[in-house]
Formats: sequence, C-alpha cells, structure tokens
Amino acid sequence: MRSDVSTLPGSPERPNEDWVAAALPGSGGGGTIVVLDGVTPPAGDDGCVHDVPWFTARLGGALTELSASRPDMPLREILARAIRRTADAHRNTCDLSHVRTPQATVVLARWDEASVEHLVLSDSALLLEAPDGTVRAVLDDRLDLIPDETLRSREATDRLRNREGGFFTAAADPAVAERALTGTTPRAGVRALAALTDGASRWVELFGEGDWTECFGVLREEGPSGLLRRVRALETADAGAGGVRRWKLHDDATAVYAELT
Repeated sequence: MRSDVSTLPGSPERPNEDWVAAALPGSGGGGTIVVLDGVTPPAGDDGCVHDVPWFTARLGGALTELSASRPDMPLREILARAIRRTADAHRNTCDLSHVRTPQATVVLARWDEASVEHLVLSDSALLLEAPDGTVRAVLDDRLDLIPDETLRSREATDRLRNREGGFFTAAADPAVAERALTGTTPRAGVRALAALTDGASRWVELFGEGDWTECFGVLREEGPSGLLRRVRALETADAGAGGVRRWKLHDDATAVYAELT
C-alpha cells in the first residue's frame, strides 16, 4: 500500500485547524485514514478555554486509535465513543452546551482484506476509485443545501448547526454519529481512495477545474501536495482578478491519498 498526505494552513498567522492521520496496522493488509476540518468560531465566542486544534487533535487521535484497535466496532460507534472521550477531556472546564463549542467535519475510512468501510459527516469529501478507474464521491451535502445568504448570518447559521433541517458536525454530543453517512464496499472494488477537507476540494467544488475523477487523477499523478498547490494558485488568481469567492482567500486545506493494491 502507498499513502501520501499534505496539509496547508489558510494563513501563516493562524494554526492549521485541520487534522489528518493514516495508520497501517501490523498485519492483515488493513489500514485507516482520518481527516478532520475544525470549525473556526468567532474569536472568544465558543464557551471553551481550548482552541480548535486542541479539539481536533484529541478527536482525531481517538478516532485513529479506536478504528485501528477495534475492528469489531462499527464506524458510527467509533465516532460516538471518540466524541464522548473528547468531551470528557474538557467537560469540567468548558460549556459544552454552547452552540459553537469546538467541532469538526469527519472523514473516516477503514479497510481490511475483505472490505472498505467509510463514514462522512459534514462537508469534507471521500473519493473511492474502482479497479476500472471509476471514482465515486461520498458527500454529505446538507450544508450545501443551505443558501449562502443564510450562512453569512452567524445567528441563522447557529439555528441550523446540529439541528434537524440544518447540518451536523462532530462536537460534544455522541448522538450526532447517527447522522453520519456510512457504507461498506468490497475490498476488491476499491483500488485507491482519497479524503479532502473543503479547502482542498475547492479545486472541484468552487473553481470547477474538473470533476471528481479528474481530481483523483491529479492526486495520483501529482500527490496531495500537487493538488494543494493548484488550489492555492487558483485562489491567488481569483483574488487578483478582483474577488474572493468565499469568506476568506485561503482555507486550511488537507488531502490524503492511499492506494490499496
């Protein structure tokens, strides 16, 4: 198996709030990847004494350990336990009921000799490539269904955060794991896979430089670092042409690529 990871902060003045891990257990031909995109709250307004990187490191570490050590445990249960473990680490110091308590999107994939399991929560993307080159994107589109003008309002976004009819992220409530998209694919049906935070998936979703199959081709030929270089160049060119298409010029961007055969 070959794997490659790249991550870039959105700004050199701020810590990268994405988190990524790839683990290869010692036997059985299996592995796991975890990609989180931390949600940036308004400064000092999330009821927590910790920053988002603290949260993503603990949640990501718990997801990696559980997915590698408990092959018997379904991914939704792994996510629920990881959320609970992380919440317990700051329950006595922070207001975990705050709507903007630290939270993150989640992509989790785990494979063994028989199958590839996946879990996706919120707007990071998982790509699965079949032996014939077909690429399937696993996307949680609930955030995309909310009008941009609504998301520009902090109060309106808060009313939709982790609420029915809105969108869901991993925060402090383990029950959100039941909202995640999950599935299993026979191992023979997956040649390679990739996971992208939305800062990396801009190549497809914001700038329309290609579809998911073409994006996967960039990852194979140029690696995750090549895709991120392309995204940064597009963002810079867009700003130079007179506008930033999203709230910020650059976002934290992370991509991981793994060949299973």
